[in-house]
Amino acid sequence: MSQATSSPPIALSMGDPAGIGPEIIVDAFMREPALMQPCIVVGDLQVMQRAAQLHQAAHPAALVPVPIAVSDWGAPEDGTSIRVLQGCALPAALPRFGEVQQEAGRMAADCIELGARAALQGKAAALVTAPIHKEALSLAGISHPGHTEMLQALAAEHAGVAVEAMPVRMMLANPELRTVLNSIHVSLRNAIAAVQVDQILQTIRITDAFLRRTALGRHRAPRIALAGLNPHAGEGGLFGDEELTAIIPARDAALAEGISVSGPFPPDTVFMQARRHAHDPLPFCDAVIAMYHDQGLIPVKYLGVEHGVNVTLGLPLIRTSPDHGTAFDLAGKACADSTSLREAVRMAVDLAQGA
Repeated sequence: MSQATSSPPIALSMGDPAGIGPEIIVDAFMREPALMQPCIVVGDLQVMQRAAQLHQAAHPAALVPVPIAVSDWGAPEDGTSIRVLQGCALPAALPRFGEVQQEAGRMAADCIELGARAALQGKAAALVTAPIHKEALSLAGISHPGHTEMLQALAAEHAGVAVEAMPVRMMLANPELRTVLNSIHVSLRNAIAAVQVDQILQTIRITDAFLRRTALGRHRAPRIALAGLNPHAGEGGLFGDEELTAIIPARDAALAEGISVSGPFPPDTVFMQARRHAHDPLPFCDAVIAMYHDQGLIPVKYLGVEHGVNVTLGLPLIRTSPDHGTAFDLAGKACADSTSLREAVRMAVDLAQGA
């Protein structure tokens, strides 16, 4: 998975330096150097050097050490080093492993912003983000609850539009299942309130547009399934009427626009159906739209976070990330699994190449 020297690199933000982000980045370079070759780590040189030293000590024979090199967006790809672009102010002291810290949150946020702006300006072909800690972001004064909302605000600012004019959605994907969330990081009460015709129709449109950008869209129209909100998808209104008043009207409006969408299906079975028929010549669906955060994320994560990838839909840039958090309990031990990060890079490269 290499990339021509003249092609823009993939920006890879290091994540929270107190978590496993820097370590899994080093591990990914050691395990799949050809895949990681197009990446420039937007991070802190000292943090990345510490992660490399940890790996060298923990895996003296199993993995070949990869040297750290200072880089910029125009640096040539030699395929022999981890290229690091300094994306944050140099810390007075390296953040402690496994602790929520204001300085760590600030470093992570600065690296995300620099990587995102590079992608928006065309200096980077895509942005892959290592895990951050939301509490550390808050301590650092960041008002956004996560990557998705931060990137939405940066993209809206770059485009000169209001944040509301750049709607985004979160998709979690693995080889067996794709789920798109109708609402993201809000309370369950507010997520239920977001089950409205306009919101669901917007989610359907964003999902359809993304699927059409992939290889899928060049072969046939993508198929979308809607999960119900209530048990048994409301059972005709017996267990709640959101299916009747919001989900079905949104479905019908999308059908009128030529989008292939079906449902709402009972949420306790729709994900099983999608997974069971994922590789059929004409699958049950190509993505399930979940009505709230945990409804959609639990089935994907149950199948294994090591293969899950988080993709932000609706942005004027490609953004992927691993499907797990900072894992503070593993930080500093050089034992975290980099599989999900490598899958996120793989998907970013594929999307950047127009796959």
